[in-house]
Amino acid sequence: MKKIFIDGSAGTTGLRIFDRLEKRKNIELITLSEEKRKDPAARKEALNQADVAFLCLPDDAARQAVSMIENDNTVVIDTSTAHRTNDDFAYGFPELSALHEQKIINSKRIAVPGCHASGFIALIYPLIEANILNKDALLSCFSLTGYSGGGKKMIAEYESADKSELLFAPRQYGISQQHKHLKEMKAITGIENAPVFSPVVDDFYSGMQVSVPLFKKQLNDNKTIDDIKKVYKQKYNGPVVNYCETIDEGGLISTATLSSKDSMKISVCGNDERIVLVAVYDNLGKGASGAAVECLNLVTGEDKTLGLDL
Repeated sequence: MKKIFIDGSAGTTGLRIFDRLEKRKNIELITLSEEKRKDPAARKEALNQADVAFLCLPDDAARQAVSMIENDNTVVIDTSTAHRTNDDFAYGFPELSALHEQKIINSKRIAVPGCHASGFIALIYPLIEANILNKDALLSCFSLTGYSGGGKKMIAEYESADKSELLFAPRQYGISQQHKHLKEMKAITGIENAPVFSPVVDDFYSGMQVSVPLFKKQLNDNKTIDDIKKVYKQKYNGPVVNYCETIDEGGLISTATLSSKDSMKISVCGNDERIVLVAVYDNLGKGASGAAVECLNLVTGEDKTLGLDL
């Protein structure tokens, strides 16, 4: 029986992971009392007792937690931004390639992808790999997310009985082009230039839609929209991430299409001249805790979909 500890179990991601695991009969959840959950000595003991430790913490706290671990057998699955571009950590998106999946399976250190980054990387990585796009491509990315992605503070703001009228309208953020996911989006895809990134939070709890527009002249060797579709069909045909010929309803794509689910749909819209790549998923599912549980399943030898809502 595997012992699992969730460091930061009171946060949004930690709670969702706990909910997915608490009914499993083949694991033992290590829990700390409210008084001890922030106590360094208690956390260190729990981290070193665990076969697998989830880190659902701010970046600095996640780095501190890793430094506390002296047990060589403890597997770390970090949901923070702290280690996503660290070569010592496997990047937790197994659908990118067989190599990515094997690295997760064999690693003691795994970094769960960022929510916005998951969609961008899922769309761009295969096109760089297939040489449809050059690594020096100049790209942009537009992303819509539910307010749960902002954590407890933002959730409380949006769900307040007397919330500001400003919260009823979409709000763009990351406007300085310094969003913390940009480093990851660039590093994992291998592109040389970070995209112009426009994330928008809106008045719905969860869901995510990431779009990357392309002009045909950006594609190599006279490639077309059909070539992009072919690449996605070959790459994404599994139970968690899959290519869909269409994901719209009457020409409209809802960001809530996979709200509360742990899967991701990839599609391509537009025409031969102007193309829009689209990824739809849940910011708390494949964009956070669902992805973390998928990684747990892989390192513990379970079916990757165990406990996931697809």
